[in-house]
Amino acid sequence: MKWDDVSLAILAGFGCLSLLLAQVNDVLSRLPQIVRSWRRFRRELNGGAGSRAQGRDSPGGRGED
Repeated sequence: MKWDDVSLAILAGFGCLSLLLAQVNDVLSRLPQIVRSWRRFRRELNGGAGSRAQGRDSPGGRGED
């Protein structure tokens, strides 16, 4: 194995690692929005029209769960 192959393998490994970390960062930054959407979805499935009438949904879009 030549040094060129080793350096290319190291560069490829770090490239894949940086892509993985960027994807994880993107998912974690969107996690609060995903959780709010999931809770809103579950509330609608359970007949959530009453929860909106009770003031659980604020105008800012964040529930007070």
